[in-house]
Amino acid sequence: MKNLAILFLLALSICKGFAQIDPVLLRKPVTDTSRMLLNMDAVYNRPLLAAGKLPVSLGGYVEANYQYLNENGISEGHQFQMRRLTLFVASSISKRLKFLSEIEFEDGTKEINIEFASIDFELAPLLNFRGGVVMNPIGSFNQNHDGPKWEFVDRPISATQMLPATWSNVGFGVYGKKYSKDWVYGYELYLTNGFDESIISNGQNKTYLPAAKENPDRFEESFNGVPLLTAKFALRNNRIGEIGLSYMGGVYNKFQDDGLILDKKRNVNVYAIDFNTTLSKTKTFINGEWAWVSVDVPNTYTAQFGRAQQGGFLDIVQPVYSRSLFGFEKSVINAAIRLEHVDWNKGKFISTGDNIADHIYSVVSAISWRPTPQTVFRFNYRYNWQTDLLGNPPSRLAGFQFGFSTYF
Repeated sequence: MKNLAILFLLALSICKGFAQIDPVLLRKPVTDTSRMLLNMDAVYNRPLLAAGKLPVSLGGYVEANYQYLNENGISEGHQFQMRRLTLFVASSISKRLKFLSEIEFEDGTKEINIEFASIDFELAPLLNFRGGVVMNPIGSFNQNHDGPKWEFVDRPISATQMLPATWSNVGFGVYGKKYSKDWVYGYELYLTNGFDESIISNGQNKTYLPAAKENPDRFEESFNGVPLLTAKFALRNNRIGEIGLSYMGGVYNKFQDDGLILDKKRNVNVYAIDFNTTLSKTKTFINGEWAWVSVDVPNTYTAQFGRAQQGGFLDIVQPVYSRSLFGFEKSVINAAIRLEHVDWNKGKFISTGDNIADHIYSVVSAISWRPTPQTVFRFNYRYNWQTDLLGNPPSRLAGFQFGFSTYF
């Protein structure tokens, strides 16, 4: 709670420094309060099509791209990728009962995942029940990850290689929102199945939370019987923007088996802060997220397994052309840049006292064309500096990416 209080005070100080904004939404949402959406609304803020009297609505999005990357003078050449195809199926069962599912096919059909499949029972604006496969609301990207919403081909490094992007589990919880003039605030609170020991016992040979996504058993049983707690509070003002504070934590190890004590309970804790705004005069969209990870790693593990991690990203998107183009009346061309940093092992070697240097910096520039708000063609240039555990000269990766993403 002390850490959350510090994050909240920090967030308020950040908000005061931003100019007034006029939020520009990606598309027309399905509710009347269209200018007061939070990241938590992203699950329903999607274009869905209902045909006739069918009881369900359908939708989805697709992503594909080309890339040519070079790392330290070595390249795999020209690569074409079908990143993902995602399908939405939604149904309004009754006035206060809704169902939505999100099924994703990655890399062709190399991976097939149920990312969301929940029933929402609306009791009151500030008290709603959600159960099924829920998206753990840590940070903002995990909730608001649809490809057509972003000007960049790759997802943020911090969201995919430090935090487990599109991290979802079976569980239950409550959520709610409240409006007051130019303000809206919302919360989410869930208990779900959680992490397992693969976060420190994996092929990466380091502390790596995304490894837990490889365990399909988390959708039918808990690894250790202790629920994972995920909580988020978000606040938006029409003239300032949105800020979110979130926490995710629980026991990740198998500490007992059939009553036999194997180890003490070892926790993983994640704190995150996210912010987004649109500057009213220039229509510049600013979106950022930063997260801190703490893992209770056994003393028998070497220093390469990080006990503390941190990282995040900052996106700045500037519209440079907004008028009809090739017959598309609402066409927009954007220039954008993404700044990224992840430190997978924030600490020092016990034997020498030197800093552990397992980190990466990245800069991605982008030019994107949106013929419609729901479709984006994007051209990116990426440059990464990645330093190994011992702080040797960084490995450098650079290259071009071109692709598209669209709702359908």
